[in-house]
Amino acid sequence: MRPHPRLTALWLSAALASGQGAVRLKELASLEGARDNQLIGYGLVVGLAGTGDRRQTVFSAQSLTNLLERMGVSVPSTAIRVNNTAAVIVTGTLPPFAQPGTRVDVTAAAIGDASNLQGGLLLLTSLLGADGQTYAVAQGPVVTGGFVAGRGGTSQTVNHPTVGRVPSGAIVERAPPSAEPGGFLRLQLRRVDFTTAARIAEVINRKFASEGGPAPARAENSGLVSVQVPERYRDRTTDFMAELESLSVETDRPARVVVNERTGTIVMGKEVRISPVAVMHGNLTVEIQTSFTVSQPAPLSSGTTEVVPQVGVGIKEEKARNLVLKEGATVEELVRALASIGSTPRDIIAILQSLAGAGALEAELEVL
Repeated sequence: MRPHPRLTALWLSAALASGQGAVRLKELASLEGARDNQLIGYGLVVGLAGTGDRRQTVFSAQSLTNLLERMGVSVPSTAIRVNNTAAVIVTGTLPPFAQPGTRVDVTAAAIGDASNLQGGLLLLTSLLGADGQTYAVAQGPVVTGGFVAGRGGTSQTVNHPTVGRVPSGAIVERAPPSAEPGGFLRLQLRRVDFTTAARIAEVINRKFASEGGPAPARAENSGLVSVQVPERYRDRTTDFMAELESLSVETDRPARVVVNERTGTIVMGKEVRISPVAVMHGNLTVEIQTSFTVSQPAPLSSGTTEVVPQVGVGIKEEKARNLVLKEGATVEELVRALASIGSTPRDIIAILQSLAGAGALEAELEVL
């Protein structure tokens, strides 16, 4: 029997995703204190083609009144009635070590009853950090990933036209607080693992340990590796950090099977092992059909015409298909064996859950 085409593609994706090898330290860990900072601000988007906030959104009119007053135009907020303006919340991410003048992307999202931000222009908006200080200012045209076409019941909406981006629309005005590399570095693992932390320390010590001297790196726990900067790099910490990032480390991860029952997607790594087990699988189908027939009385009789339901019940049970997995069976053998008996992704999900319940699946089973 030829393997199920979807199962074959599924196994190829899993095999490619599970391939392990040397990974640069840059992808595994980051310097403690060198982190992103979230920014937020309140602003106005103008220039909308009649798709802005309506009269019910009072704060957009008040904001426009305050803006005009700062520019020397005094207009009462109750006298303003424009629908080309929308109040928005502007958010952005400030990268570590960003210097004044650096440009970053920001996102603008409508908070009133505006229906579309397409073609709008974000006015000068201050972006604040968690400490309430202004770290950047944003201004520029808003680019939406969707649109609204038509009117009334014949309109068509694609994606979310009330959220848009301003590419490179924010200019950094103040450098964020970041931990400058010193004589002692602490590396934070992006995915905590004791084995990976120990291997990182081993690779660093093999590269930078001097003969007879102490090892510069030590794994503190599963998520932190401390590194003492060597004496020859004492005044060149940035160069030392660049050397660390280029080191290759053999990563490790726990065996895990991820199942998405909504889409029928299964992802398994090559580390997954199956204990000796026999699997029997078959389908039981119960089909109930109801048809309606008309009962016509005989001519010149006193009977009435009636609709009579006819119910039919059919039961179909397939013969059980079985497979036997030997000691140390791999995920490749499991998928090929299940494909050989005609299993679908839904069948494999049920079988994997049964294997986990029987204790034969030597991996974590995560159901999304």
